[in-house]
Amino acid sequence: MNPRILPLRLLSVGAAGLALTLSCLAAPASAVGPSPKPGNPGIQLDHLDRGLVAAATSEGVFLSWRLLGNEATGSSPTGLTGTDFNVYRDGQKLATVTDSTNFLDRVGTAGSVYQVRAVVAGVEVDRSAGATPWGSNFKDIPLRKPADGVTPAGQAFTYSANDTSVGDVDGDGQYEFIVKWDPNNSKDVSQVGYTGNTYVDTYKADGTLLSRIDLGVNIRSGAHYTQMLVNDFDGDGRAEMMMKTAPGTKSTSFNADGSIAASSFISLLQSDIDAGYSNTDDYRMSAADYYQHMVKTFRGWTEHPEVKAGRWPATLEEAFGIAPQYKYPLSQADAEKLTDYFMDVYAPSRSARNNLRAFEGFIVSGPEYLTVFEGATGKELKTVAYTPGRTDDGLMWGDYAMARIEPGNRVDRFLAGVAYLDGRKPAAVFARGYYTRTTLATYTWDGTNLSPVWNVDSGWTPMSNPFNDSPHGRDGTDPTYGKLTTQGFHSLSASDVDGDGKQEIVYGSATLDDDGSVLYTSFDTLPVGSAAPGEEARLGHGDAMHVADIDPNRPGKEIFTVHEGAAYAPYGYAMRDAATGEVLFGAYSGKDTGRGMIGDVDPEVPGIENWAIGMQSADGRKLSSSAPGTNMSIKWAADMTTQIINGSGDQTPTIDDWKRGRLLTADGTRTNNSTKGTPGLVADILGDWREEMVVRTADSSALRIYLSTEVTNHKLYTLMHDPQYRAEVARQNTAYNQPAYTDFYFASDMKFGSVPLRAAWLPGSIKALQDILTDLRDSGDVSGPVASQLAASIQQAAKVVQDGDTAKAGQVVQRFVDFLAQQKKPDAVSSTARVALEYNAGNILRAFSNSGQ
Repeated sequence: MNPRILPLRLLSVGAAGLALTLSCLAAPASAVGPSPKPGNPGIQLDHLDRGLVAAATSEGVFLSWRLLGNEATGSSPTGLTGTDFNVYRDGQKLATVTDSTNFLDRVGTAGSVYQVRAVVAGVEVDRSAGATPWGSNFKDIPLRKPADGVTPAGQAFTYSANDTSVGDVDGDGQYEFIVKWDPNNSKDVSQVGYTGNTYVDTYKADGTLLSRIDLGVNIRSGAHYTQMLVNDFDGDGRAEMMMKTAPGTKSTSFNADGSIAASSFISLLQSDIDAGYSNTDDYRMSAADYYQHMVKTFRGWTEHPEVKAGRWPATLEEAFGIAPQYKYPLSQADAEKLTDYFMDVYAPSRSARNNLRAFEGFIVSGPEYLTVFEGATGKELKTVAYTPGRTDDGLMWGDYAMARIEPGNRVDRFLAGVAYLDGRKPAAVFARGYYTRTTLATYTWDGTNLSPVWNVDSGWTPMSNPFNDSPHGRDGTDPTYGKLTTQGFHSLSASDVDGDGKQEIVYGSATLDDDGSVLYTSFDTLPVGSAAPGEEARLGHGDAMHVADIDPNRPGKEIFTVHEGAAYAPYGYAMRDAATGEVLFGAYSGKDTGRGMIGDVDPEVPGIENWAIGMQSADGRKLSSSAPGTNMSIKWAADMTTQIINGSGDQTPTIDDWKRGRLLTADGTRTNNSTKGTPGLVADILGDWREEMVVRTADSSALRIYLSTEVTNHKLYTLMHDPQYRAEVARQNTAYNQPAYTDFYFASDMKFGSVPLRAAWLPGSIKALQDILTDLRDSGDVSGPVASQLAASIQQAAKVVQDGDTAKAGQVVQRFVDFLAQQKKPDAVSSTARVALEYNAGNILRAFSNSGQ
């Protein structure tokens, strides 16, 4: 007799129709039983539900759902093996799906309700929530646009939805959406002018606004200023947010009806309060403020440490190349004369684009913070000083040294990311600088303390004259990290490039090991035709970087980068060995090569293709002088090839296949970030292993999620259960958005036996087990004294997880399994209940063993 299906709690996201599931982890029940005391858990990833979604198509109703990482137990020629799935429509079984996690119901209707039920060893062990079909291949999430505003200069501005991230902020196994709002006067760091405030909202999938963080007037708006890290950093099953803040940053949480539940400014450091700073301060500079700022800088010239040390000119006349005429220290009147000369004569002589009289809207003073926010409410959890501070307005960073004088530019180049530095838990990475001085600071969050892991600082790049020098490509003063300068990009990646199970930080043309040491910094010889043939030079800065297993015929991973150093860079594009930094192939361009991408766009060519100047194969063979677009890639097709998202500005976004042509036209939507043309997010957030495209509607009234509805016979666990992919989704919104890549080779010719089968620690899985037990008690499948004893055991496990003692949680779950095995009476624990509880508990315990790592 088949056991009846458990009446598990069903979860739904409401009006948006995104019906997701409370799913179980998977392992054969026979694998469960008394075992040695569990040790430390495996790598921590998101506990996710089934992610079932249904969408109406011209051929019927398309269904797609998740295979979880722990559910995969082996491989076949077309995918992974493990858990199978029964598909139901309106309570009637339609099929058993074994070779994929999608299904096309050709006779389904708009009113049909679908479920999938996981099958292990022929037994149904869970059921998903009911999902009703989307009307098409997309669904809208309503947004609440911030109010328009006016700058201090009288310029009106409005808002559009910009970069997006995802995280399970409430621990229910479903992703919430974190949306950054950009004003239409947001700026690149080098651009002059005021901006509106940046807002960061958190929405449930039905459009319920949970919280809004107003970063305030003291955080400038633009791609380089605000990176929002969203991840479960403390392992309690609920995601936090981290970002750079300042006095005036304010968080507001909302009730279900949209009314304000609470609102407060972040806490200032006591030292800043003592110094007179407050949350009502406004550090934005007007043109008049900047003039007085330069007067003050010039009056203090003789006291500057670089001047006192003799490394900079003793007088400003010497720095500007004019005859000496002033006495030092300068008087107010003389400092004003020199400021007038600097702004009206010297700066324009360096470049016609230098108009320092118009310099306004920048923030070059005042406290800078790093804040951890609770994901669900936006509540401030911890605020610390941002490390390192700016020191000055960019003078030491080289912002005045080049022909283009750009105060506030190099000093305010920020990056951020998530990395599994210890191979187990996610750490936050915050970086400042990459053209000259280069710094990174890493932190862990345990629910109470934001603890530094390691800091890296190249030191200042020496300049003989801060008003006329070329600090790019020059070693910093730190003997260990000095060669990191000018190697950073407009993004970073976290990837285990050396195969030790811990992630490194790929910082453009250099890579830092998991312990913060320099793994390598890549140099090569400048070729004939360059500025200095035969000299060794950094590969240098660039705009696009891709870290993945690009060539399956080589061991390890590769890094494909483009470079903007022109005649001073050995390559316009380069493919490197990710473990050593050695250049495998590349081409000198002599110009700023600004765009580049990788992807399996031609399934007839082995490996993953790459393009910047024409297209090459993974091993460097020239394939074509033309190439696909470079804005963003997406894993959209059934055959596991790569597609490209095109369209920027007011153009309609499209998804295009290099061989088949246009696959999707996203009418009524827009991409972000001007010419970069990047969606809000590209990630595997619903359904099977394929990525969804998240874009804003043209009026920013909603996020629109597009789903691939092409039936595939490939079975793969959700990409969010791959550590590199999860980390790269978290950093996708950083500066120049880059795609996320997996640890393993992902392409149309992939060998599924090479896909890692990990026993990951999913913190929310204990809460899911707790919910399942509650439902079993409600249904009578678990009764009597044993019900209370099992509940107490899981309650204890949940508490130790909340307290941060994950190893002890494993021990408690093992006791739960041992106790369950001793219960023999069918009226106390039914056979159905026993299978479900052993199934879930056993998969939790897999995370505490060494198998599958």
